[in-house]
This record gives sequence, C-alpha cells and structure tokens, in this order.
Amino acid sequence: MAAGAWTPTNATRTNILNGTFDWDSDSFKCALFQSTSNIGATSTTYAGVTNEVANANGYTTGGVAVAFTLSGTTSVTASFTANPSWTATGGSIVARFAVIYEVSGSVAFYCLLDSSPADVTTTTGNVLTLDSDGSPAPVFTLS
Repeated sequence: MAAGAWTPTNATRTNILNGTFDWDSDSFKCALFQSTSNIGATSTTYAGVTNEVANANGYTTGGVAVAFTLSGTTSVTASFTANPSWTATGGSIVARFAVIYEVSGSVAFYCLLDSSPADVTTTTGNVLTLDSDGSPAPVFTLS
C-alpha cells in the first residue's frame, strides 16, 4: 500500500503566501476521514468536511496535533516534526483520507492513505503512522 501525495486545497497556496497559514506558530491538526468524505480541492474548512472517522477504537474526533519542521533556503521543505499516529484499541480504525487543517478551521492539505484508492484498516494493537520522511514525503516544498 502506498499513500498518495499531500494535495493542497485551492486556497492553500494563497493562505501560505498571504500569511494566513503560519507554519512556525499556528496550531495544526491531522484528522482521518472515511471513503464517503467530501474532502477535495474545493474544501475550505474542517467543519465543512464530512464523514470523519468516529470517535472510537483509538481515534479521537478532531485528530491529533501536528507541528512542522521547515528546512532549506532556496527550496523550503515542510515535514512533520513528529509523525502523527493512532493506535487501534478495542477495534479497527478504518480510514481513506488524512487531512491537515489549521485549528482555527481552514483545511490546508489532504491525501489518500492508499493511492489505489482503498480504505486503510488498522487492527487492534497496530499503529497507523503518517510518515513525512517516507512516502509521501515531505508534506510540501516551496521552491
């Protein structure tokens, strides 16, 4: 299974350039969504994205906090400071998409967890980790 690349929403580039997204100081989260979600290029707010994974089995609605490490000068790369992860407990976590959003509400990026596309199932006792140093890596690069 190979995850898809992180895809910016239509507003993300503008939000980066006008300072709406401050990758050094704003609070961001990464949440998981089901195959029936409406996440896509035109998504604007976390509240407007439908069918998040239910609050159960080791997943908490709203996702987990993420921070970014920026590196480079001519070409700047943003990677997770610590990879977001969820440990399935008491049942499986089933998701199709991961979404990075600013806690104030704006969606920044989304990706397919399996580029087939297919659902990813993490069974009890196993960990689902999104690795920005592996594939897809990094979250984004500006050059």
